[in-house]
Formats: sequence, structure tokens, C-alpha cells
Amino acid sequence: MAEQAEQIDFVWAGTDKAKKKAGGIISAKSEAIAKAELRRQGYRIIKFKKKPKPLFSAKVQAITPGDIAVFSRQLATMLKAGVPLVQSFDIVGKGHDNASMEKLLMGIKADIEGGDTLAQALKKNPLYFDELTCNLVDAGEQAGVLETLLDKIATYKEKTESMKKKIKKALTYPIAVVVVAFIVTTILLIFVVPVFSDMFKSFGADLPAFTKMVVAMSEWMQAWWYIVVGIVVAIVYTFGYFKKRSRAFNHFLDKTLLKLPVVGMILHKSAIARFARTLATMSAAGVPLVEALESVAGACGNIIYTEAVLKMREEVSTGQRLQVAMQQVDLWPNMVIQMVAIGEESGSMDSMLLKVADFFDEEVDNLVDNLSSLMEPFIMVVLGILVGGLIVAMYLPIFKMGAAIK
Repeated sequence: MAEQAEQIDFVWAGTDKAKKKAGGIISAKSEAIAKAELRRQGYRIIKFKKKPKPLFSAKVQAITPGDIAVFSRQLATMLKAGVPLVQSFDIVGKGHDNASMEKLLMGIKADIEGGDTLAQALKKNPLYFDELTCNLVDAGEQAGVLETLLDKIATYKEKTESMKKKIKKALTYPIAVVVVAFIVTTILLIFVVPVFSDMFKSFGADLPAFTKMVVAMSEWMQAWWYIVVGIVVAIVYTFGYFKKRSRAFNHFLDKTLLKLPVVGMILHKSAIARFARTLATMSAAGVPLVEALESVAGACGNIIYTEAVLKMREEVSTGQRLQVAMQQVDLWPNMVIQMVAIGEESGSMDSMLLKVADFFDEEVDNLVDNLSSLMEPFIMVVLGILVGGLIVAMYLPIFKMGAAIK
């Protein structure tokens, strides 16, 4: 479905029903819609034009998944308190610090006032509201339990965003170490080593092999630094290009990441937690299992698990029980399969899956903390070898000359 058209601000002046002067700013998707709305309210338009943009406009603030999570919780709270839906959008939207988010919510509010259901209005904004959210809202509206479903969506999104932050923390730390080490080494080779090299040449003495190697690396970096920069840029661009466009590359990348020590275990457990929490939320909303698994597949965050869930969906659609389908995939821990089996037998699938999600959330927390503890000595070792090695290489000739003088 196409993304909702952007709202445009118009400045107008005219008179109201009592012939008194009136005017202001109105937002609409087009000039015709804005004028029609003003006429519907009883205004006679005298002047009407598009609001000019300021010369130095502020930078547009992006809408983050965190903003959507906060909005879901706020809307759920408003509806639970008995505030009407349209008024809830007014309160949440106009009080938002993010102007882009306010504009999005006001657009959704306008669609609801125009006769759309909340689910229909959200579906017009697929960049911000995924299929899972729209399906749950639709189910809540049809069953008359919208506030309950919104509360579940809010909890689900908060947990999901928390999980994403943990994964980013786990993956960003080692990448940052490598980048910092590379930058420090490059600076030393280009700016520091040449100073020592010139000094050694003035001595005219034969240099140790290790020092010669470092000096040669420094001279190469000075002469061909742009090649290194070009290679780094090309690698980053190529990675981003194939990451967005190649399913085969993403399959290889996700499979490789799952095999990494510690990091792979974090990704495994986080995918299981997402699967369990998403399926629990869909199950609690009364969504049929086959339909729920289709939405769950895209929420796992890893292609290997996505393909596994889609395969399970095919098995379940033929009448197979979920626990049997999970066993055939050979990817899920035995504890997860047993919990699902208990849930199927007792009719409490959603509560069993929530326990699984909470357990693996805690496991991810512990693994991220362990990774942080392991990375601290690793950082010291890497930086010590690189920086310390360069320093030793530069001081070896000085030590050699000192020994010769003795």
C-alpha cells in the first residue's frame, strides 16, 4: 500500500458565518481538500496560499521505532482512561517533541475523522506501522477490545526495541574497537613514524629488521594512503549495496553471524525471544496460527529463523501441530519445543510463549554483559600490540645504539 501523502500547510483569510474576519493555517493533502474543509466549517475564503517555508528551516527529525513504541503506550493509556480515539490523537500528537511524529499523528487523526478505522489509517503509513501492528489493531477493533490490544502492542514494541538496543550494543562494541585501532595505527604510521625515520637516517646506522618493516609500512602509507581510503570506502559501499539488494548475501551474512562465538549465541537467543514474544502477542489477540506465523517470520530479525518459521507455517497449514513442525526444523532448543507443547495441550500458548520470551531476554542480557567484560581485556591486547609494537619498533635502534656506546 502506498505511503500516506504528505500534509501541506496553507495560510488563509476570510470571514465566518457571522461575517467576522477569520484566518489562520490549515494542513491538508492538497489545496482542494483544504478549501473544501474550510467551506464545510462555514468560512468564506478571501485569501488562500501555500505557507512559505522559512529560509533557514530546522533539520527534519526522523521518526524512530522508539517513537512508535512510545506512541503505542500513550494511545493505549489514553483509551484505557476512556479518552475518545480522535481526542487521544490530539493530546498525544500536539504534545510530541518530534515535529515529524506530530505531523504523522495529525495525518492519521484526519483519516479517522474522514471515516477510516484506526487499522486502515495506520496501513496508509507502512514505513512506520508494520503488518503485525495493523493486523492486531484490526483484530482489536473488530472484537471491541482495542485498548487491550494496543496495550499488548505497546508492551511488545517496548520489549522489541529493548532487545534491538542490546544487540546493537553487543555488535557495536567490537566494531568500534577495530575502527579505533585502525585509525590510531594509521595516524602513527603517517605522522609519527616518519619523524623517527628521518632521525634514524641522520645516524646512518643499520636498523633492526622490525624497525625496517615498520618504516617501510609508513612510507607505503604516506605514498598510497588514498588507496587504503578507497578500499575502505569501496568495502563499506559494497557491503551496504548487497545488504539492501541481495537475499543470498543476507542469508550468508546471517548464517555467518550465528556461527560467531558469543555474538552468535546472542543472535540465536534474541531471535528465539522475538519469535516467542511476537507469536504470544498474536495468539493472545486470537489470530489464527497459520496467519500469525506469517507475521512472526518477518519479526525474527534473522533470515535463517525467518525461513524456518515459514517452513513451520507450511507444515502447520497441512494440519501438523506446531511442536512437531518445530522439531522438524531442527533449530529450536528442546526447552522451547516443550513449552510450546505444554501450551498447545493446556490451551495457554500465549502465556507459555511469554515465559519463553522473558527467559531468553534475560539470557541475552547476561550474554551482552559477559561480552562487554570479555571485550575490555581484548581492547587492551589489540591496542597494546598495535600501538606498543610501533613504539617498540621506533625505540629499538635507540636501545641498540645505547648498548653500542656502552
